[in-house]
Amino acid sequence: MEPIDIGLVVSGFLLVLVLLGVRVAFAAAIAGVTGLIWIFWAKRGYDPEQFLWALTVAAKTAGQVPHSKIASQALSLIPTFILIGFLAYHAGLTRSLFEAAKRWVGWLPGGLAVSTVFATAGFAAVSGASVATSAVFARIAIPEMLAVGYDKRFAAGVVASAGTLASLIPPSAILVIYAIIVEQDVGALLLAGFLPGAFSALVYGSLVVGLAVVFRNLGPPSTGFTWMERFASLPAVFPIFFVIAIIISFIYNPFGGDAWGTPTEGGALGAFVVFVMALWRGMRWPQLKKALMETAKLSVMIFTIIWGVLVFVRFLGFADLPGTFAAWITSLDQSPFLTLILILLAYAVLGMFMDAIGMLILTLPVVYPAVIALNGGETVAAADSAFGMSGVGCAIWFGIIVVKMAELCLITPPIGLNCFVVAGVRPELSVQDVFKGVAPFFVADALTIAGLLAFPAIVLFLPNLLLSG
Repeated sequence: MEPIDIGLVVSGFLLVLVLLGVRVAFAAAIAGVTGLIWIFWAKRGYDPEQFLWALTVAAKTAGQVPHSKIASQALSLIPTFILIGFLAYHAGLTRSLFEAAKRWVGWLPGGLAVSTVFATAGFAAVSGASVATSAVFARIAIPEMLAVGYDKRFAAGVVASAGTLASLIPPSAILVIYAIIVEQDVGALLLAGFLPGAFSALVYGSLVVGLAVVFRNLGPPSTGFTWMERFASLPAVFPIFFVIAIIISFIYNPFGGDAWGTPTEGGALGAFVVFVMALWRGMRWPQLKKALMETAKLSVMIFTIIWGVLVFVRFLGFADLPGTFAAWITSLDQSPFLTLILILLAYAVLGMFMDAIGMLILTLPVVYPAVIALNGGETVAAADSAFGMSGVGCAIWFGIIVVKMAELCLITPPIGLNCFVVAGVRPELSVQDVFKGVAPFFVADALTIAGLLAFPAIVLFLPNLLLSG
């Protein structure tokens, strides 16, 4: 068999393993090593005496992946971003954000739900983990919504869906992973997530208001706050803006001149600031230990997925599947934009069966070159491109859109992780209740993605400031 044929067969084998319930990290590693052995043995004509040689070379090739790919300074952003979120929770920032949002926008129809959306967006600005964000606000927001008569499925759907904003709004672990896979500037990708994240939060909030107006039994507004009480809630959330300012300044200096440091240094300083704040607000050793342990667990899970999938990616390189797929995509006799939409629809289907990080790491080595080729290549100028942007701009734009698509994995049945987390935190809710509650938010996500496709400037405005500076 030709290498490309081996690549297709092993990719099918990987899909079977995933559908059988094998963890993505282990399924990808098994498929990758199997494919490497097959390719190397095929080069020796399937000589039985050469099988041990093929096995040895495959093992050495796969064994180089963990250190060569993970020993990257940019990846150190992941544990620091996750740590910021857990420390912020123990510093009481989540409660402060929710209280401030409730006082300022609670008067709207569905006010507590709208408050949850904007408080979650604020917390996402200091947390890189969607699952942790959903778990935190399931404890804080859902009890308050239920206490004033909100429909329990609606309340659960708001929390599970709004939790996905942490994937898009920096600091975002998944944006860091995307930047490393496609070898793009981490700072530009992180900066690109701010406006689309805010846009997505506004769409969510508008949907909540619309639903609350049409279906008045979903949730009443929360009124009775004076202007003095509203302004009194702001100082408690100022630390959020301070951490955001630190991270932005270490990516792009808003005052002009060089940035103050690297995104890695900004993440570390942000974690230190939140750590000091948490100590000042009363965090003690038990809470610190829990934050460190949760950070370690989530970081190890992410790095394990990266290790396993990158073994499979190494095999894909030997099989030349990315190049072949890109050539096939560009040869299709149809609009490049239509092809891009079909790719995004494929992500929506794939997200029903895979977690977000595993899905992106597995698919991007094949899909990313195809999308860049559709636009005209890595060095194409905006005037000559299919999507009206340069190669670098297309890489950033597609990254934000595909990460937004990956957010759907977190709320899509049957394995939407955010839904299981919310149901696990709230004993009065079943997983079915949460999945029913998130259903309207698929419309919001579709509108958000359509907006990002139609108006790329939402994504590229801030990165263009960085790249032109």
